[in-house]
Amino acid sequence: MKIAVLSSHTSSLFWFRMDMMKDIIKNGNEVIALGSEPETEWKEKFNEYNIQYKQLPVDRNGINPLKDIKTLLYLYKFMKQEKPDKIFAYQAKTVVYGSVAAKFNGISEFYPLIAGLGSIFRGAGLKNRLIKTIMKTEYWLACKFSKKVFFQNHDDRDEFINHGLINMDKTAIINGSGVNLKKFKPTPFPEKNAFLFIGRLIKDKGILEYLEACKKIKEHNQEVRCLLVGPYDSNPSALKPEELKPYIDKGIVEYFGEQNDVRPYISQCSTFVLPSYHEGTPKTVLEAMAMGRSVITSDAPGCRETVRDGVNGYLVGVKDTQSLINRMQDLVNNPEKCHSMGAVAASITKQKYDVEIVNKSIMETMGIN
Repeated sequence: MKIAVLSSHTSSLFWFRMDMMKDIIKNGNEVIALGSEPETEWKEKFNEYNIQYKQLPVDRNGINPLKDIKTLLYLYKFMKQEKPDKIFAYQAKTVVYGSVAAKFNGISEFYPLIAGLGSIFRGAGLKNRLIKTIMKTEYWLACKFSKKVFFQNHDDRDEFINHGLINMDKTAIINGSGVNLKKFKPTPFPEKNAFLFIGRLIKDKGILEYLEACKKIKEHNQEVRCLLVGPYDSNPSALKPEELKPYIDKGIVEYFGEQNDVRPYISQCSTFVLPSYHEGTPKTVLEAMAMGRSVITSDAPGCRETVRDGVNGYLVGVKDTQSLINRMQDLVNNPEKCHSMGAVAASITKQKYDVEIVNKSIMETMGIN
């Protein structure tokens, strides 16, 4: 069979979905991947895995209807020409416009993944409410045109059901994107306590709370390291370089920019921190857990799925900087907890988040042999 995999973010497609695409190919199928970034940069990288890559014209954070129409038309023409047997899509615009293009081409085997509802869906304000109303209509249409819809947590699925966007029998829950346990293995702990945040530098990831907590921790624990890995972003809630600079200049955080391989940085930390406001299931948390690290994350959709409070880490309130400081300080004072919680975290990933288990579930639902 020919399987198309659609995303509005090529980096995410390559790093988060490669294991799934490789498993699909392993079973004798063909994969075509569509992402937002130029073919000149990515085509050869995908070709190495026998995956055809095409650039999709999509503005993932924009609200220009003319650009969105261009995305829809491209997807329609792509499907008309390539005639994929089944389509897997994730991220809002590829889910919505991909489902419509599939419907117009008579393709019923469309399987979207709702990997977190994002700041627009859960935000406040007049503009937000207007966009949310439009998005609800678009998601209703996407669900209507889909054979099955994947969710990474029960909160997001319940939100869709409660808003009348989908019926329960059309949903499937998967345990995040999974984590490759052959790549992400437990490593020795650093000699000094160290915290690490990995993610896009957007406010919805809890970056401001992390920075302020690091500032407070460093006041009385100069030897503690606070690491930061991740790119700046075009998201409306993105952190600006000038906002981060004072924290770097004062030695509060060590910033390493975007990294293709996060394992060396996870190895340098004793605890992974992600105080995000909402997620699907955060892959960075799963990777840190697989490497035997304790986790502090927020009691929010997607995040709360990964941590058993007090067992493999701590849950803190959304935007609750003081609670985050308290939990970080507790682990500074009791470093042995990092080791014991990290061991449990590694065990949980083997039982629940192994990428081979997650991919098998996706492929079985999609009817891919």
